[in-house]
Amino acid sequence: MSGSAFVIGVDVGGTFTDVFILDEANGRITTAKVPSTRGDQSKGFIEGIASRVAEFGEIRTVVHGTTVGTNALLERKGARTGIITTEGFRDVLEMRRRDRPTTWGLKGAFTPVVARTDRVEVSERVLADGSVLRAVDEAEVTAKAKALADAGCDAVCVFFINGYANNDNERRAVEAVRSVWPNPYVTAATEILPEIREFERLSTATLNAYLQPVVSSYLDRLETGLKAEGFTGDILIVQSNGGVMSIDTAKRYPVRTALSGPAAGVIAATRIASAAGFDNIITCDMGGTSFDVSLVAGGEAALAAQTAIDFGMVVRTPMIEITTIGAGGGSIAAVDKGGLLQVGPESAGSDPGPVAYGLGNTRPTVTDANVVLGRINPDRPIGGKLDRLDIEAARAAIDSHIATPLGLSVEAAAEAILKLANAKMAGAIRLVSIEKGHDPAKFAAMPFGGGGALHTGALIKEVGLASALVPRFPGVTSALGCVVADMRHDRVQTVNRLLSELDAAELGRAILRDAEETRAVLGSAGVGFSAIDRLVELDMLYLGQTHTVGVPLEIGDEDLTADAIREAFEAAYRSAFGRLLDGIPMRVMNYRIAVIGRRPQLDMALFAPQGGKPAAECRTGTRRVYAEGAWHEAGIYERLSLAVGARVAGPALLEQADTTIFVDPGLVAEVDGFGNLVISRAG
Repeated sequence: MSGSAFVIGVDVGGTFTDVFILDEANGRITTAKVPSTRGDQSKGFIEGIASRVAEFGEIRTVVHGTTVGTNALLERKGARTGIITTEGFRDVLEMRRRDRPTTWGLKGAFTPVVARTDRVEVSERVLADGSVLRAVDEAEVTAKAKALADAGCDAVCVFFINGYANNDNERRAVEAVRSVWPNPYVTAATEILPEIREFERLSTATLNAYLQPVVSSYLDRLETGLKAEGFTGDILIVQSNGGVMSIDTAKRYPVRTALSGPAAGVIAATRIASAAGFDNIITCDMGGTSFDVSLVAGGEAALAAQTAIDFGMVVRTPMIEITTIGAGGGSIAAVDKGGLLQVGPESAGSDPGPVAYGLGNTRPTVTDANVVLGRINPDRPIGGKLDRLDIEAARAAIDSHIATPLGLSVEAAAEAILKLANAKMAGAIRLVSIEKGHDPAKFAAMPFGGGGALHTGALIKEVGLASALVPRFPGVTSALGCVVADMRHDRVQTVNRLLSELDAAELGRAILRDAEETRAVLGSAGVGFSAIDRLVELDMLYLGQTHTVGVPLEIGDEDLTADAIREAFEAAYRSAFGRLLDGIPMRVMNYRIAVIGRRPQLDMALFAPQGGKPAAECRTGTRRVYAEGAWHEAGIYERLSLAVGARVAGPALLEQADTTIFVDPGLVAEVDGFGNLVISRAG
């Protein structure tokens, strides 16, 4: 359309690729949902955009939430990677923290992503105080690098002990490696994480190297494909911390995309909920493969300094706290050898997909159970690739694999599948709420993804949530998150000094210097910002302690003082533990900087229904739905046609192109001023 200026968010999941399109010229919103293309996700990415945008030259910005890095880590399909490290420390990656896959188990195995034969040593040494005991020999490093390349390594990580205290040896070694390495995939551990704790630093840097060839090649294909279609705008990538970065930064630091897609969903949910007046929500992102849960309290998503993507695969970069379980629409149900029903974690994904897709799968999934119980309309499958779902094939699969072995009717077996899936989801919600001191009764669920809104009512009842807030386009919420996310860059540096021995003024100047360098990274992306914010936090503890407390710090034009640091630490410590430890020296371990470029905000009023209709006029018929052990006659409504204030009592099905919303018996849904559905208990 002539005169258009599109900003497009694209989230690629295991089953569907979701597209959210904002035409800035007229405020018009368009969405699309197409099957993901396994093998090369960039194809589905471009197909999704092309299904709604005719001229790629009219696109100003594309923002992408990607699972390429996540999948490569979980499936261990990264590049063959070599490590060059200090003599005597080649096994740090394998020794970890001497933890076990099963905490109370008697056995367990762990295989690091880098084989021992690809971990080589050189004779250098830096002490913990930063003094150089033995300078690095560049010729030795070059020889080891050539040997790794000749052995077939595609990427290399240089990691020297105590490099956080003085990275001179590591920097010289990296320069030597780059002079002979056949590609740009060379990672310096201190560039990724200049922070104390050797295993975490090595793990994060190694995983960055492990992902670089995979993520970079994908982003190169994506960039090339978009340009071939006539795109000339900016490409931004969502980070695990909920911010975005340039595509070039993502190629250098792919480890920061480890939870890119799920993070985008949390950001969108936070913005939608805040506009609607909900400060406390629990996000419930249910796609085809997984169920991702995150808690937002007081309008702020929780950030974790460290995350384990899988056992022994630790990433120490700021990430939104997200708990993931294998309970998506494609999760496969089966009866195990003990005669117990199991759901997931194996998923049918998009290919072959659920049995009802008719693409070759014969094992029943959560989606098949929803189809059999009438909760999904077989004549309106989402994604646009199928004309109709095969309900009879889904019934036969549930009968053969679940109902007959358990001696149940097909309907009872299908409901058992959903109850087990709901129980697993409820467990994940309790994990992020009750087990962290939050009362679920004070939180609303925010279901999204293609399947989240089908299970909302069950989760409200089982967990005791106050209500649920269903966004206007639940199936593409993560894609919306790509559009509304700010640009962010984080930096950390170890200090490791007692407060009494620290030059506080010099520390303040160092923080400001690093903040300016971090701000320059944002400036290099060429993106316009409405404002730029700077957040500073110290990691501090009392002498003798192991775990730190985050201490927010304000740094202005005046010199930072030790008294200001002490007061900030005491306030943070008292808030966390209720009392101080008088007379014990304080230690500053690290400082952390986050520079956030605020992108122009999307007005959530754009989602408000324009000229909607009362519920009675949006009712298109009824369908039998099985719930709570019995069949019910449920009203069917066109969700997007409902006016503000329209109320629909359960049992009811609200249908739209990207999802179906099931309002359980005993619940009622009402449209708010932003087009969201607020689902709560009737009466």
